[in-house]
Amino acid sequence: MTNSAKGPSGLVAVDKPEGPTSHDVVGHARRALGTRKVGHAGTLDPLASGVLVLLVGEATKLGPYVTAHAKRYTARVVFGLSTETLDRQGAPTATAEPPAWLRDELAALIAGRPAPRLDEALATERARTAQTPPAFSAIKVGGKASYARARAGETVELADRSVELKRIDALGSDPLAERPWLDVDLVVSKGYYVRSLARDLGLSLGVPSHLGALRRTESGPFRVDDAIALTDLHRAALVPLAEAARRGLPAATLSAEATRKARQGKRLDAADFVELPPLGEPAAWLDPDGDLVAVGTRNDEGFQLHRGFGCVPALAEAPSNDDAPAPDEAT
Repeated sequence: MTNSAKGPSGLVAVDKPEGPTSHDVVGHARRALGTRKVGHAGTLDPLASGVLVLLVGEATKLGPYVTAHAKRYTARVVFGLSTETLDRQGAPTATAEPPAWLRDELAALIAGRPAPRLDEALATERARTAQTPPAFSAIKVGGKASYARARAGETVELADRSVELKRIDALGSDPLAERPWLDVDLVVSKGYYVRSLARDLGLSLGVPSHLGALRRTESGPFRVDDAIALTDLHRAALVPLAEAARRGLPAATLSAEATRKARQGKRLDAADFVELPPLGEPAAWLDPDGDLVAVGTRNDEGFQLHRGFGCVPALAEAPSNDDAPAPDEAT
């Protein structure tokens, strides 16, 4: 953690409980840490629990990079009921008695036996490259959040978005329940909506469905086992800025002279690095003492500085992350 006259800086992963919104968690963190400058790396819906990475002070500048990490979830898809929000908190939109074949296939899938229609539905999701987000989401439509329009009774049609389901595995099921369910473990790209997965599985199977439960177990390198309870949040829990950058990005070290050049906003070349950062991806540039100087990218044309830290001027600053960011990172 870094404390200065401007307040604390650093990163902390909290285990968000069900109930509060991500913005509620940010508000709690602002009060607990005594600073307004708090953001997060990927929205969790009120229904969801698990890893929510909070960015504090200067660490809010890391938001575009930490948010880009893949996320891992455990999710419960419930069959026999669909809702307007695509999860268990929404008003029902359709109900149907789950067919006997679905109950049989759920039992077969968990037992490791062939389940042709379920296997095909899961294969369809694995192959999906574009996904329709829920109408009840924070995506802006004409400058207004989609969920606000949907709550007002408007019909909201959102464009498909590029996504990747990197992995999905069945964990368990109760095929004999009134509304049978399937638990899955999945790893997804930024911008993926697990609520949409629950909807789309049901559509493939011809059965109404919704998301019954969701827990984020990993957000990039940050795991739920290492996250702290929201009630334990305090300044001493913050991971220092440079360590946070090293955990979330590849790192490279600048020479002492190059550190001065970077702090003056001058262009850098390969000779300025003790070891070169990887080509074509953002990296943390550190000074010889291990402190974070900048985030930048090495490309074929040279070195581009994106984010400066401390007194480093940035040549291509991204928007501030002071408030709950990334409306495309909801679940």
